[in-house]
Amino acid sequence: MAMEACGEAGNVKLLGASNSPVVLRVRIALALKGIHYEFVEENLLNKSQLLLQSNPVHKKIPVLIHNGKPVCESMIIVQYIEEAWDSKAPNLMPKDPYDRAIARFWAAFVDDKGVLTGQGEQQQKAVEDSVANFLVLEEALRTSLCFSGKPYFGGDEIGFVDIALGGMLAFVKALQMATNSVLIDVEKMPLLSAWMDRLCKADGVKEVMPDPANQLEFIFAFRARFTSPPAAN
Repeated sequence: MAMEACGEAGNVKLLGASNSPVVLRVRIALALKGIHYEFVEENLLNKSQLLLQSNPVHKKIPVLIHNGKPVCESMIIVQYIEEAWDSKAPNLMPKDPYDRAIARFWAAFVDDKGVLTGQGEQQQKAVEDSVANFLVLEEALRTSLCFSGKPYFGGDEIGFVDIALGGMLAFVKALQMATNSVLIDVEKMPLLSAWMDRLCKADGVKEVMPDPANQLEFIFAFRARFTSPPAAN
């Protein structure tokens, strides 16, 4: 177990793994809100009884336990953090209902597109699909009434979409190293590239952002799970 000193906020525990992009989302949200929590490192090959009891449906990380009550799924947890500590700055969700709907849409877009898991031709197709999706986000930063001209998807402060995509950044950088590819090209995606650099240097993010080099082992193990042939019966 590791303790994260991030201010005072009751009894908060986070079950996760240090190299998990979805866990990183929650850690960013907690850090931005200045919430003190206990981080419990899970062995995903030998999951703790606490994890299995706290998330009996999916048995996955992350799980936030607040005053003994578990909350599951990374972006649901981020919304919970915003609502449970709504008096703490910054606001992670827009106050305007329309802007809030737009934030949820783009966070869902990030989640729906997944990550690279293939090899060979399959890997190349996954790279091409990922680049196409990042170009969509570049266009959103350029033209969306909610995002255009702002430093973050959340406006002047880091918000819901920034956290959804920001949790993936160390993973994306490591994927570029692992696949010898460029997913976020500074020439083709100048706004997204600038956003990425800005977010990674922001207070509350840089403190919890893992080194992409440390993500490589996690990525190779992750990809192996999805590309290995099924065991013979």
